This record gives sequence, structure tokens and C-alpha cells, in this order.
Amino acid sequence: MIDLQSLPSLPGCYLFKDSIGRVLYVGKARDLKKRVSSYFQKPHHDPKTGALVQAAHDLDFIVTSTEVEALLLENTLIKKHWPRYNVKLKDSSRYACIHLTDEPFPRICTSRRKDGAGDYFGPFVSARERDYVFSVVRKTFGLRTCRRLPKRACLRYHLGVCSGPCLGKISAGEYQEKVSRARSVLKGHIGELIASLKAEMAGPSARQQFEQALELRDEIAALEGLQERQKVERQKKYDQDILSYMVRGANVYLMLFKVYRGTLEGKEEFVFAASESFLEEFLVQYYSENEPPEELIVPVALDDSLVDFLAHVKGKRVRVTVPRQGEKKDLLDLAKKNVEVGFFGDLLKVEALTAALSLPRPAEVIECFDISHLSGTSTVGSMVQFRGGRPDKSNYRRFRIRSVEGIDDLASIAEVVRRRYSRLTEEGGDLPDLIVIDGGEAQLSSALGELQRLRVQVPVISIAKREEEIFVPGLERPLPLKKDEKASLFVQEIRDEAHRFAINYNRLLRQKAFQ
Repeated sequence: MIDLQSLPSLPGCYLFKDSIGRVLYVGKARDLKKRVSSYFQKPHHDPKTGALVQAAHDLDFIVTSTEVEALLLENTLIKKHWPRYNVKLKDSSRYACIHLTDEPFPRICTSRRKDGAGDYFGPFVSARERDYVFSVVRKTFGLRTCRRLPKRACLRYHLGVCSGPCLGKISAGEYQEKVSRARSVLKGHIGELIASLKAEMAGPSARQQFEQALELRDEIAALEGLQERQKVERQKKYDQDILSYMVRGANVYLMLFKVYRGTLEGKEEFVFAASESFLEEFLVQYYSENEPPEELIVPVALDDSLVDFLAHVKGKRVRVTVPRQGEKKDLLDLAKKNVEVGFFGDLLKVEALTAALSLPRPAEVIECFDISHLSGTSTVGSMVQFRGGRPDKSNYRRFRIRSVEGIDDLASIAEVVRRRYSRLTEEGGDLPDLIVIDGGEAQLSSALGELQRLRVQVPVISIAKREEEIFVPGLERPLPLKKDEKASLFVQEIRDEAHRFAINYNRLLRQKAFQ
């Protein structure tokens, strides 16, 4: 059963699986929750996507730090599983390189084979990134792309993206200097080149050779932009396992990332009973059945005897690293993030909100209210309930406003709050741990007044849309929470769900009115 609510709003890869666990499709997303949810929200699909949705019985996901990392992981997972619903490509089309030819005036081009003279750079993670790098380098240094030097100026020269060696507009030495700079960029030495160009620009500026200084300035600006975008697949000659875990109650929740030759390929998840020596027991059991990597990245140091055990199984030394900073620390943090999201995403949201509001008990059950209307007509109210950090749709309620005419959100909020909690108190139902109102201080005051008249003692807050400010009774100013903090994001998620539910009901009433 596919649980969309467990998906995080983070970049990563998702894997649709069939009823026996075979991977049907691998995709990447900037926002996993939005992307996967879109498969089940669109009323019409193309035949292939429709068949995928029908065949999918389960879902797995891996969180990454950036969308580019997701691209890399997506390709690796496709090559590993060969899912039937992914586009099948021949292996030669995996990645392409950028090629600087070996000619008196070298040209720049892309190539999937390394069988010609010259220098090859890459392979690149994605065609989009490769084309971006190619375009910036070609335009910045005015390198030619034509197969043969023409006898007259082409359109690229007139557009200012080629230095025109065919017309003698640049000498062979000057052109080779530009090729040398392009080669430095493609090798990844952008920082050193930028520093060199900045030092070089000081000379023409001092001599008031402004045209030359301006050309160097433009090159520097283009390279600084490229420095953030250039992503070439790492080429390492050894494998790594990255291990992270969390202990909750009586259990250990552990995740193992598999990195092959510098490429993140997948993950393995484990849940088992905690003990004083759980890490040692896990490593001995796991690597008795699986060959250890050449490097194991872990959050804590291991005993020498355990390191010796890994070396014995491997047949040679296994490097055990406890990183404090740098790339390996980033990998360890990424594994930890996947543990948090995969096992405790909902729990952590509840804990963050409970702490931010200083609630007397965890906000296990939250009810949120919103009002929707169209120019004062078909006014409705919605109430959504979140239980344990997830929507509990069996307890959603919708209200058709009865006592209010025209546009009066304050009176409408008062009516739905009064109707909801007067009924709960009469029937002896369980009250929520927190009430959320969509709106600012005025809407909060209106709801609070009704709760006080009903003698319902439940913490209540409101959230205003413009700046995502959270208001609490008794405080003159909004809660000092940044809108990208976990607690604020959770309240926004709840409010957005209430808003969606209210709008859907409003549309339904308007459709019935026109029938």
C-alpha cells in the first residue's frame, strides 16, 4: 500500500514497486511528496503512466541533499534495477563528455566516445548540466565549434560567441591561451583561474585599457556563475559504506548507504532491539554475509578488534573513518537525514511543534479550521485532523455556514468552532491536543472566544498566510519562528490541507448550484 503522507518535501529519488517487490520505475524529484502525489491526483494519464499507477503496490524513497544528487542517484538506480517503465537506453548513452580537439585552432564539442585525439572532460552527470557547462565555456572563451574552418564569417562570429580564427581576428597564440583557460575550467580548476584572471585584470585597468579589462571581467563573472553549477561525476577507485542510526526506546533504527566508486547507489534499512553492543553485533552479522567496503564511514569510533575483523573478512585493510567535516561528513549527515525522515519524519514534526509552543503534552492530535467562499457566496468551513503527524481523513469534517450572510470570516470561524466542540462536549468525545486557525489575530480571537464560552481548554494558535506568522493567545507579537523551521513547516502543511479541503467543498456546492 502506497502511503503518500509519509513522503518528505525534500529532493530525492522514488522507486515504485510491484506486489512482489520488483522495482517498476525510478524517478527523481525536487520535492518527493509533490512529485509522487501528482501520479495519483491527475485524472488522466498517458497509457504508460496509467499502467504504472495501476501496477504499483509499494513505494520506497531516498532523500538527497540536492536535485543534482538525485539525478546521479536516479541514473545509478536505473542501471541497477532496469525498471520496465523507465526509458531503456544503451549503455553507451549513459554520459557524454566535452571534447577539446587536437588541432591548430582546437574546437569544442560533445562526444560519447573517447576515440579521437584531444582532451576529454567528464563524463557529466546529466545532459542539462553538460550542455550548460559547454555553452558557458564556448561563449566565454570564444571557441569554435565548426568541423572545418570556413572561408567567411559565420553567424556565431556575428553573434559574438566565436573569436573568429577563420578570419584571422585572433592569433594562434591568443587562441591557444583561451583554450588553456577552457581546459582549466573543464578540469575543475575554476577557483585558481578566477584568481589568476582577477590578478591579470589589474594590469589593463591600471593602464586604462578598459576594453581588455572589460573582457576579463566578463570572463570572471561567467566563471563564478559556472563554479556553482558545474557537476561532474566523481571518479573514485574504491567503495564506501556509510552507516548512521538512531536509538528510540527499545529499538535501533539503522540505515546503510552503499557508495560504489563515488556514486551513491542505494540504501538498506534495519530495525532491531537495542543493546549495549548493538553496533558491534550488527557489523559482525552484516559483514559476515556481505563483503566489507574499502572504507566504512561511521558516526563513532570502532574497537580495534572490530576493525581487525573487517580486515580479516575483506582480506585486506578496511579504512574506518569518523568524519568531522568535509565531503564524508556530508555523506554521514545525509544518511542521518534519511534515518530521521524514513523512520521518524512524522514524530519529529510533532516533537518540534510541541517544543516550539511549549505545550503541556505532545501535539498528537491536531485539528485545523479554514473558511472558503466565492465573493461571499457558498461559504463553507473545513476541519482537518492530523494524528501522529499524518492526516487522519476519517476524521475530516466540513461545514456549510448557516448563521452568516456575505463575507464575514470571523463569524464563520466562530460558527464552525462552536458547532465542532459543542457537539464533542455533548457526546463526550476526545478533544484534540492543539487547535489551529487559518488567519491572523482577529480569527484567533474569534475562535478563542467560542472555546471559552464552551469551557473547552485546548491550546489554540493561528497562522497568517502572508508571512506565515504564528499567533498565540496572550502574546502581543507573533511567535519568533522562522517560516522554514520544522515546527512552522508542519503548521503550514496542516493549514494547506485544511485550505485544500475547504476549497474542494466550496467548488462542489457551486457545481450543484449550476446543475
